[in-house]
Amino acid sequence: MTFEQLGLPGQLLKAVAEQGYITPTPVQQKAIPLILEGRDVLAGAQTGTGKTASFTLPLLQRLAENSDPHQKPRRVRGLILVPTRELAAQVFESVIAYGKYLPLHVEAVVGGASIGVQTRNLRRGCDIVVATPGRLIDHLQQRNVNLSNVEILVLDEADRMLDMGFMPDVRQIMSLLPKQRQSLLFSATVPNAIKSFASSVLNNPVEVEVAKQNATADNVSERVYGISREYKRELLSYLIGSNNWQQVLVFVRTKHGADRLEKQLIEDGIRTAALHGDKTQGARNKALEYFKTGKVSVLVATDIAARGLDIDELPHVVNFDLPQVPEDYIHRIGRTGRAGSSGEALSLVCPEEAWQLAEIEKLLKRQIPRVADTGYEPVSLKVADVPKKNTPDKNTGKKDYRHTKKPSTRGAKPAQGERNKRSRVKKGAR
Repeated sequence: MTFEQLGLPGQLLKAVAEQGYITPTPVQQKAIPLILEGRDVLAGAQTGTGKTASFTLPLLQRLAENSDPHQKPRRVRGLILVPTRELAAQVFESVIAYGKYLPLHVEAVVGGASIGVQTRNLRRGCDIVVATPGRLIDHLQQRNVNLSNVEILVLDEADRMLDMGFMPDVRQIMSLLPKQRQSLLFSATVPNAIKSFASSVLNNPVEVEVAKQNATADNVSERVYGISREYKRELLSYLIGSNNWQQVLVFVRTKHGADRLEKQLIEDGIRTAALHGDKTQGARNKALEYFKTGKVSVLVATDIAARGLDIDELPHVVNFDLPQVPEDYIHRIGRTGRAGSSGEALSLVCPEEAWQLAEIEKLLKRQIPRVADTGYEPVSLKVADVPKKNTPDKNTGKKDYRHTKKPSTRGAKPAQGERNKRSRVKKGAR
């Protein structure tokens, strides 16, 4: 099947071709015709499957078909809500790229950026708004934007918005939208809480699912390195240096941990930047730009980068810390192996995290391959004392282990000589 067979007009086909896309992905093949028919859609699709284009292309076509070039100022007719600034930037860029030959104007509304500039742009008028919920509410309260003419609503990464506690804001925004509209809900996972929410906001939706839930991409190779916590950084530096990795996304649990690891890797001679929620939007944009353009080899990030970070052919993802929520493992490693490319996902797991690894493997229903020889004395990742699980959250349906007591075990020290070998990483070789 081709994009032309999906019924897209020439302006969109030309823009798609310029992006280098020839064959639509499975989610695009299923979702685009339904959206063009005006149906509400509930779509479950993993990251990296092309779901942004699956709602952006038909949204642009439907709005362009009913566009009034003489309407001044422009009215907001399309609204796309996303959970993070990074995802907003990605979606905004996609709308710009795909709609470059259409008479439609788009604005991005996110926190961390100048609200004054956004206010001027919104009051000037636009056809499509890509927004994070909190900043959009700020503009609504200041009467900078009117949503009474919205024809199509898109909720992207709905499960993440649920996890981040945005649903009250989303419901407040939706109360200002016309009752007669087309609504599209896209989510990497579709737990019962999302299905319940969808039933309250979608009108007789068609469900689209292109991949089984809680599954990783087949083209991503996964490995677990059992390692004592105090030697994780040594091993990471060694792997990057000895293999001459030029682009590595490293996930850590906390903002402080991201800053600390960034400093340590720089001291090892590795060009590194950090990305987390305490950074200004300018600093976050700069870190992403440097990583994408190769000015830095390593981006150390918290889970804000687990969604919405789209880098072509990102070869390596490393879990320096395992995620607290097992499902986030899938989203993290989904940053690599995108659009058919192969990728490698490594997890550095200390004995204290063995219970988290067990929960991830329970979710995946398989064991992740272990590296037998890490260069250090082996440590046990056997869960001897699994902590008592919390009851599922009533909103998300997920179990949160952040406040659960973790088993206290001690890892073995590295073999004599190996520690020194790991420390001898050539500086300036990256």
